[in-house]
Amino acid sequence: MKTVYQGGKGEIVEKKSRFIATVRPVSSEEEAERFIAEIKKKYWDARHNCSAFVIGDNQEVTRCSDDGEPGQTAGRPMLDVLLREGIHNTAVVVTRYFGGTLLGTGGLVRAYQKAVQEGLANSIIIEKQQGITLAIQTDYNGLGKIQYILAQKNMAVTGTDYTDLVEIHVVVPKGEEQSLTEEITEGTSAGAKFSWGNEVEFAFIEKNIKIFEKNS
Repeated sequence: MKTVYQGGKGEIVEKKSRFIATVRPVSSEEEAERFIAEIKKKYWDARHNCSAFVIGDNQEVTRCSDDGEPGQTAGRPMLDVLLREGIHNTAVVVTRYFGGTLLGTGGLVRAYQKAVQEGLANSIIIEKQQGITLAIQTDYNGLGKIQYILAQKNMAVTGTDYTDLVEIHVVVPKGEEQSLTEEITEGTSAGAKFSWGNEVEFAFIEKNIKIFEKNS
């Protein structure tokens, strides 16, 4: 599931009108509405504060507003960008300071969509995956083999504890549990023990893994 981890801002100018896009992750319709109200208060002197948001694992909640612009020239085009990009749980407000020149309906659609794209480009967007935590216990003879298998499968290691044995903590993508345990069992001649933990959502942010509570 693709979502915004850290919101950003983007700005474009079309025929002297300023379009300022503010993007923020949201988890509910109420949170999205609070965000929109916050931006409207911040940019109280702007001609328009148009908005769109998408919420839910299946993008089941969508709302948009033209905020005084001609119908279907702002909010819906903004929403279309979020839907086309496959973005979830995200809201965006595009603030317009009128520059004195009318853009026409086509010009408005292009400007609002371009502003949203600029805002997304300045945000941190992540791909959340479903997974389960796993602790693998082995002796030192099996460590190298397990590390090799995990690297080959691009499994995310979250920590390693060294005592008289070694315990490797890893997040396993959903659906890969059986193949991983079978390969490690074979590679270590059944010398590894497995302890499954909680189901989680995870994503990679600048090559580092970030674990989220389920449905957070």
